[in-house]
Amino acid sequence: MKTSFVLPLLLLGAAGHGTIALAQSPGTFSVTGRMTTPRLSHTATLLPSGKVLVAGGLREIASRDLNPILATAELYDPSTGAFTATGNMTTPRASHTATLLPDGRVLIAGGRPELFLNYGPPFSLASAELYDPSTGAFTATGDMIAARDSQGATLLTSGKVLIAGGTAPNAELYDPATGRFSPTGKYSSRPSDINTGQAAVSTLLQDGRVLIVWEQPVLGVPAPGGVAAELYDPDSDTFTATGTTIALSHHEGLPSATLLMNGKVLVAGGATENLFRISAELYDSLTGTFTATGNMTTGHVRHTATLLPDGTVLLAGSYLFESGLATAEIYGPATGTFAATGNMITAQRNLQAATLLNNGQVLFTGGVTFPYTITSSAEIYHPAVLAPAPQLFSLSGDGRGQGAILHAGTARVVTASDPGVPGEVLEIYSTGLQDGSVIPPQVAIGGRLAEILFFGNAPGFIGLNQVNVRVPSGVTPGAGVPVRLTYLGRPSNAVTIGVQ
Repeated sequence: MKTSFVLPLLLLGAAGHGTIALAQSPGTFSVTGRMTTPRLSHTATLLPSGKVLVAGGLREIASRDLNPILATAELYDPSTGAFTATGNMTTPRASHTATLLPDGRVLIAGGRPELFLNYGPPFSLASAELYDPSTGAFTATGDMIAARDSQGATLLTSGKVLIAGGTAPNAELYDPATGRFSPTGKYSSRPSDINTGQAAVSTLLQDGRVLIVWEQPVLGVPAPGGVAAELYDPDSDTFTATGTTIALSHHEGLPSATLLMNGKVLVAGGATENLFRISAELYDSLTGTFTATGNMTTGHVRHTATLLPDGTVLLAGSYLFESGLATAEIYGPATGTFAATGNMITAQRNLQAATLLNNGQVLFTGGVTFPYTITSSAEIYHPAVLAPAPQLFSLSGDGRGQGAILHAGTARVVTASDPGVPGEVLEIYSTGLQDGSVIPPQVAIGGRLAEILFFGNAPGFIGLNQVNVRVPSGVTPGAGVPVRLTYLGRPSNAVTIGVQ
């Protein structure tokens, strides 16, 4: 697509974005405010406002209460370092999923309503609900087809949410437009017995497909060479087998699976027979194979893995044992190696949540510490460089109101008097994308995801990004339709355009 050379020149003077040097020592953790209650197996979701929604979880392991599972939720404000209560969920739940939808609401699905050692129905939930940041309230939405917990939830490029794995035999799709779940095609391989759990990690690939790695081998028998993995294709609504992992089993705990900026997926950690795995491997969607990469500095299971804006991956926390793990480490895709970074402040933290913040720091909340104490503590990881969240340009220069968004190939701004139409291609200008990354941003227009046709540096302009999108159908027409870009899970500011 041709780029207008008039508008970018005006915008560059107002950009003022880029990396920001840290005042703290790089690679270190620091304490932030405490949550209002201890939590593990909760969710923590970055909202468009920059605050973090922390919801549900378990607050006590050896509890005299009838039910220590939480329905409460709270918000973390990075500007103050404080947690404050928000509305309660409609039901207590732990080991659920939370997915930020294109319209800014959060889908909460499944989980466990009570503290039992058993898995599957009736110990899992089929219910789902939506959190609205504008009201601070949760409201029920359609129920899932099957009750499940420990599942994966992936926002697809269509705006629908794939719910896969967990204690249920099939996958399903949530459609925010209707508030309903519908069945997908069947898995290409059935995980092992439902009563022993069949958790999975799911990762959205750069081409829109989803990689699923199971916790356990199929039917309880290791697949040749490792654990079976499969791909979900939203276009055909089918699951197909792909390569098997090098690790023979993950039945004592899941690995993490992180899409790297080169398009490969880092699968790291997990456990088999109480053996904490130090190995890691890379999945290549072009060949459908897993290959070994460098070993971690220590074993990790029930840990977190966070893709940082510089392309490295932060792994932190692990399952409990007496000597404990306060260690964290960084994987560098360029070298294929792991290197230790600063220790976490809270030792033996696992089953915590990790959230990449708008300023590039990582928030860690809750988890379990030895000897089996659930914590309300939270801490912040400080990377070597702080890369801010993406920013959309506006004509006013303050990131608000009329967006610097053009009809493709022209110098005409998409305004109320010159609106975009469904199916038309638009040029959007921003900062915050990573050079050379194959991971596409997500662009929501009027709360609906747009098809991405091109993303990268605007030709001829250093530090200016251009994203070409197609206006989605179903957008409510108006003079001030909101547009927001999300990259690496961090939403930008919202600007507006006219849509006919």
